[in-house]
Amino acid sequence: MRRWFEEFDRDILLPILLGEIALHNITLRSGNGSNADGDDCDLKPCNAYSISAATGLPRETVRRKIVRLVELGWVSRRSNGHLYVSSVAVKHFGQLLSSRELADLLDTAERARRILPD
Repeated sequence: MRRWFEEFDRDILLPILLGEIALHNITLRSGNGSNADGDDCDLKPCNAYSISAATGLPRETVRRKIVRLVELGWVSRRSNGHLYVSSVAVKHFGQLLSSRELADLLDTAERARRILPD
């Protein structure tokens, strides 16, 4: 967790949100693979509302943290608000995002979130 804390600018919520976005994205689409944006993305989109609902964090907090993840280049946001883990994040965290460690990280982060004050 300490490495992750440093990696994410000492903000423990950033890896929680990146992990949730990744979990939402990995649900593959059925059909031809094109999404509403007309591209060939096989990732399921999510938005700040769905991430807020999944994490239990306030929507405004989630929105602010997503802005930071976009600034870091780890999340891309479409004009319609859809969020995707970026190729930069996949290259940087790919092994973790595609491994069992992600679930362990999210579990640890969830426990940390519960004990942190709001």
